[in-house]
Amino acid sequence: MEIDGRKVRTEADLHQFLARALDFGPYYGANLDALWDRLSMGVPRPVVVVWTDWQVSERNLGAERFERIRGLLRAVEAEDREAGHEERFTFELDDLFVPKEPPAVDELRQRQG
Repeated sequence: MEIDGRKVRTEADLHQFLARALDFGPYYGANLDALWDRLSMGVPRPVVVVWTDWQVSERNLGAERFERIRGLLRAVEAEDREAGHEERFTFELDDLFVPKEPPAVDELRQRQG
């Protein structure tokens, strides 16, 4: 399953996407505690999550909120691995998209000059 970071502008966007993709049902609480509960106990394995353009989500969510979400996904992955499950939850950030920093003003002037 791919999480398109360009479409995750808020934590609510992420919860809505995951709830639909993993069929969390109508009683999903749409918060990090509820996400932990569903991912650690309520989702059939295997689950492969790849978060593309994650840097866009990180900017939109803020570094602290993004890190809490990433940490939760990593913890679910670690729990499955440590339990020795053959079919498990896996998570990765796809680093193919790396935003370029705009050139410094001095660099632009040198190019023009």
